[in-house]
Amino acid sequence: MQRPPVPHRRPLAGALAALVAAGALALPTAPAAADPATVRDSGNGPDRNEIAAGSEALTGAGPQALAAPGGPPPAVGVDPDDAYPRQSELPLHPEDPDDHSVKLGLAPYHDIAPTLNDLQDASDRVSAEIVGTSVRGRDLYLVTVTEPENRGEARQQQRMRELIADHPARAARDRTLAERYKTPVFVNANIHGNEWEGTDASLRTIEELATAEDEETAELLAGARLYFVVTANPDGRVAGRRANAAGFDLNRDFVTASQPETVAVRQVMQDTQPLVMLDQHGYVNGTLIEPGTPPHGQNYEYDLYIKHTYANALNMEEAIGALGYTPEDDGVEAPQIPFRDWEDGWDDWPPIFTPMYAPYHGAVASATIEFPMRVNNADYDRLDEEELRRRSAINTDISAATIEATLDYVQDHREELVGDQIEVFRRGAAGEEQVVPPEEWVPGFGPEDVWTTDFPRAYVIPAGQEQRSATAAARLVDFLVANDVRVERADRAFTVGERTYPAGSYVVDMHQPKRGMANVLLEDGRDISDDIGAMYDISGWSHGLLWGADVEAVQEEVDVSAEPVATASPTGSVAEAGDGGWELRLDDGAEVAALNELLASGTDVVWNGSGGVVVPAGADAAGLADRYGVRFRSAEGGEPGEAVVSGTPTVAVAGAADEVFTLDEMGFDLRPVSTSVLNAGFDWSGVDVLYVASGLVYADLDAEARADLDAFLADGGVVARGVAGARFNEQAGLLDATRRSARSDANGVVRVSAGDGVLGGTGGHAFVYGPGWFTDLGEGVAVEQSYAGESPLVAGHWRPDRDGAGGQSDAAGQASVVSGVAERGTAVVLFGTEPLFRNHPKGLFGQVAQAVYWSASADLG
Repeated sequence: MQRPPVPHRRPLAGALAALVAAGALALPTAPAAADPATVRDSGNGPDRNEIAAGSEALTGAGPQALAAPGGPPPAVGVDPDDAYPRQSELPLHPEDPDDHSVKLGLAPYHDIAPTLNDLQDASDRVSAEIVGTSVRGRDLYLVTVTEPENRGEARQQQRMRELIADHPARAARDRTLAERYKTPVFVNANIHGNEWEGTDASLRTIEELATAEDEETAELLAGARLYFVVTANPDGRVAGRRANAAGFDLNRDFVTASQPETVAVRQVMQDTQPLVMLDQHGYVNGTLIEPGTPPHGQNYEYDLYIKHTYANALNMEEAIGALGYTPEDDGVEAPQIPFRDWEDGWDDWPPIFTPMYAPYHGAVASATIEFPMRVNNADYDRLDEEELRRRSAINTDISAATIEATLDYVQDHREELVGDQIEVFRRGAAGEEQVVPPEEWVPGFGPEDVWTTDFPRAYVIPAGQEQRSATAAARLVDFLVANDVRVERADRAFTVGERTYPAGSYVVDMHQPKRGMANVLLEDGRDISDDIGAMYDISGWSHGLLWGADVEAVQEEVDVSAEPVATASPTGSVAEAGDGGWELRLDDGAEVAALNELLASGTDVVWNGSGGVVVPAGADAAGLADRYGVRFRSAEGGEPGEAVVSGTPTVAVAGAADEVFTLDEMGFDLRPVSTSVLNAGFDWSGVDVLYVASGLVYADLDAEARADLDAFLADGGVVARGVAGARFNEQAGLLDATRRSARSDANGVVRVSAGDGVLGGTGGHAFVYGPGWFTDLGEGVAVEQSYAGESPLVAGHWRPDRDGAGGQSDAAGQASVVSGVAERGTAVVLFGTEPLFRNHPKGLFGQVAQAVYWSASADLG
């Protein structure tokens, strides 16, 4: 086993690092007024549970986002074999004097295209392409810096990239490949819109590389392709907000890819296959440089990742130090490396972050950089322009230094980096066990850093009657393919062990180069509650359990004739109509979108009381089945007393941006509300349901607003989630149910069991973040769903409070979702789970939709 590269200098003393991390080194009050060392923006903050999203979360994507897919996204650029430079005249955007970058002395978005056009004119080393657009239609730019290549040379580079990814064992035997292959390096900037300076550092670096005439730069660019997404969140950059225009934190979206910006960056990583990547962020003082703390992603080839990521971190630390900024003169603390300096709290466990996602596409060095001097949020408004610009200039220098140091590292270790990426893919294709390196593999590496998993031999996604949702299965398959996971479709029935699967079932053979990607998406995950004291963000996310499809891990080789899948087979179908027409289940968001389109067309349906509706035989079932990939099954005639659902429900929604987005995606007619909106005067006419999860406090309404709301509640419905929803239920005097809560950071995938209410099931699993459960249920309150009776957490992190309360044992067997009709006539559903969280747990969307339909009219029971 090859040892890691020798670091350029020794690490900081542990005591000093601990003082910095703890904020014990006093920071000067002038001139910098710098921030405490360990400030990190919350992973699930007030925008989720306290601040209701407005109309900006209605992006216009609507139900078409749930339509049956039309194939994988196109590759970046016009042609992977095309010569370099690949220059194009980027269209210009109107000048925006309100761009928040201007106040900081940084590049406003409208200046980026002309700057890149000028650089392309000045140098044949620079190519700029548009690789996507933001929610608001702003262009996303990919800039490539490399020495020119003719078409034959570019084709040769592409063939080597494909050889590494598709046939790594052959690539490993090619003794000249590492010398001939241009090292791909990827710098992602400004994915958080109000962390600006990575864009300006990237533009500075691009210009320097484009115009430099020294031999060292020529040698670098002759042996490397340097890729820059100069701003991954242009809407956020302009608006001065962390999230994109839809309200999503893009650096939490990589295992969901709900946003166009994330999809574009994901495709860049696949098409460029970087060996090294940097993700530029702010603000942590001193500058934070990954690698992170345990737990480490258990699907990584971590021995290869940590040796390069840590060595490069030391390089970057040294480069920052060489800039000469000091705490006394500038308010800039010494850099910190969480792997070395912290015990926990900055982990690289979930693949939701850009640098934690990149290793699954072969990056063997991948890191977040957090430059030090805060200029966003309250500081943006509080500080004068001169101080803001001073801070931003320091941040830009530090960001540029990390890029330059990384390029130096790549130049010094390029052949080893190529060899180790090949090794990542070779281990996957061969089905070899992960390698556990010895202690002190890098300084400080110990048993606490060993996180591995047991890969199954394959995953099977059954077809036919074996699959609870063909629609969900097709979506999952297309998502796997979009993440460059190899999926095959069986040509005939086959048997694994004692189980026989029908023809058309999908097989994910885990002897494939990107097995880490396949497994991190499909595996159940792991309960790490006892292993780690604190986690920063989500700790469980299983697509195999949360996306609504049946997925089975098998330990034996699947021996069947199968064809590679480029896109899932069509799933829409219409059976012969029965006496009652057709049944349409409402388990999946696509089925809900199809129903809402049907309702909007004027067709009434009958609620069947078991998670679905009966559709009359005269409806356009064939068109809906084709558009949404849903199944219409034969239905018997309706029973007396079953209720008619007429018209698409109109929902007044006080929720987080992801909830507004997801409800809109399913085709509901939405009207965003909040305490302030209601106090300003709100027209409740035409509203069927109030959804409450964030930003609406009944007790804070003025008398007139409360009277108007009370009038609505006399015959309207309420669907409520979380602490805010439970508080609304209590203050409005609705259901007799008491919410109990776990720690606010407890999260993950949980086992649940169906109750005896009116909603359909969710396949036995749900997602929680700050879990809640309901006790002291009054008469008429039905349990729709309960946590499993013992150890409900499948994967994630859920510890009790310091006093021992609020743990999994307290929630076990308790109601997680309840429903009932309040004394005043309001039909209410209360969720203690997170069924719409970040648009991710897609197998739970139907449960929320059913709650909306049921609560829209109190006679639907």
